[in-house]
Amino acid sequence: MSLEKILAISGKPGLYEIVTQTRTGAVVESLLDKKRLTVGAHSNISILSEIAIYTLTEEVPLKDVLRKVKDKENGRPTSISHKDGKDVLEEYFFEVLPDYDEDRVYASDIKKVVQWYNLLQKNDLLNSLESEDESDISEEE
Repeated sequence: MSLEKILAISGKPGLYEIVTQTRTGAVVESLLDKKRLTVGAHSNISILSEIAIYTLTEEVPLKDVLRKVKDKENGRPTSISHKDGKDVLEEYFFEVLPDYDEDRVYASDIKKVVQWYNLLQKNDLLNSLESEDESDISEEE
């Protein structure tokens, strides 16, 4: 499964997988508790594949940042919690993405990345980061 099927919904905890699309929105399933809900077009939805993190020179796609976290942690859960303090989160993120823009990437953003990574890892969805690259390469040829 690719990150194009994984959503973050404003005001709702965790991540959601698109089950099916409807005329007025989509049916999604929570990665936290597997409960399904219908989200309408009016909901503020972010598709993970469209999120990027600011660095001093460019915007890095979230999948690349998640891949760097996966490499750092050898595919295991993060060594820190998303509930850790601002300094711990920033120090950790600096190890993952040394040139991230500290003025535009807030501690709350880092919390989300850590929480999302752990949720994807727990649901065994991190392998999709690798398979997306392979499909990107085959599409270019």
